[in-house]
Amino acid sequence: MRITVFQNGTNSNGKVLAVGSCLETLFADISLKLSLKVTILYNHLGGEIDDITLIRDDDVLYASEGEPFTYISRVYVPSSSILEHESNVVPRAGSDWIRINIGGKLFTTTRSTLTRTDGDSMLARMFSTDSDIEWNSKVDETGAYLIDRSPLYFEPILNYLRHGRLILDKFVNPEGVLEEAKFFGLSSLIENLEELIEQEQLPDDNTPITRRDLVLRLLSTPTNQELRCQGMNFTGSNLSKLDLRYINFKYAILKNANLSGANLSFCNFERADLCKATIDSANLLGVKMLCANLEGTSMRGCYFEDPAGSRANMEGAHMKNVDLEGSHMAGVNLRVATLKNANLQNCDLRGAVLAGADLENCDLTGCDLQEANLRGANLKGATFELMLHPLHMAQAVR
Repeated sequence: MRITVFQNGTNSNGKVLAVGSCLETLFADISLKLSLKVTILYNHLGGEIDDITLIRDDDVLYASEGEPFTYISRVYVPSSSILEHESNVVPRAGSDWIRINIGGKLFTTTRSTLTRTDGDSMLARMFSTDSDIEWNSKVDETGAYLIDRSPLYFEPILNYLRHGRLILDKFVNPEGVLEEAKFFGLSSLIENLEELIEQEQLPDDNTPITRRDLVLRLLSTPTNQELRCQGMNFTGSNLSKLDLRYINFKYAILKNANLSGANLSFCNFERADLCKATIDSANLLGVKMLCANLEGTSMRGCYFEDPAGSRANMEGAHMKNVDLEGSHMAGVNLRVATLKNANLQNCDLRGAVLAGADLENCDLTGCDLQEANLRGANLKGATFELMLHPLHMAQAVR
């Protein structure tokens, strides 16, 4: 019969010894092997061995010079058969099964479940076999790792780590789960929970109107009536590829909204806030954008030119850093608009009204400005390369 012996409070530098017929002889052998003066032997649960007949083959024992038994975070167990017969044994460092005591409730899971989803989380670093950090976690009387958190909110986190889906029971508050996810550093789960909490928040007067809300309005409005969205908040809404013709968006807030590919022909955006919105490839025939805020907006490849002759009116619009590359803007009224640092490369601006516009540092490379009105425009630092037609610059630069 043989045993593995460690110094009390450690699970390293152990020695394997043969067990004789006398406890005193065994103490002497252990003292010699571990360079200790052994007076007490403990089993893995802290029980004192005072009779040689209590020792079993392949037992793990801890040698003490008289001090009390010290629990350690990870206890080496040499045989998987011991785990099958003794439920109170703490899994060894290389074992894939882990037992955790969360706020008094025991959870059993695998090491891979805790480590595979988010390698930078506290749980992954705590139970990874490759971690260089010694956590020295406390264990309870059954040997399960003690973590002082809420078991109610930890359970959905553990299930998420098991199958990758966040499932909350009816009476589980997602905000409580969010706090646990933050504690354990599970970044992917934090994003899901924050999105879920935002969706469940009751709308108030400041809540932006969603795509669904607008679609329901569209479906309930007769085709011969104008839909009025004056002053409404659409911040960050995804309104891409919708047919929104003739809608009144006067004074509406559309910051960071996605209107790419939408049909916005003959809409009224007078004094609307479209700052940093995305309006790429949209139809803007006859649109009204008087004094609208379009700073930093992306309007690449937009179509403003109406074959029937109506003209888009963007007079006095604030369009600093706007991106209009490749847009068809023939006849557009941009009188006294602010287009400082705008990208107007390859735009069709035939017959456009740019009188008094601020075009400082604009990139007009490849533009078609035939018959465009640039009277009184500020062209300081503007780039005119590869122009399709000659420009008449009289009274253009002030």
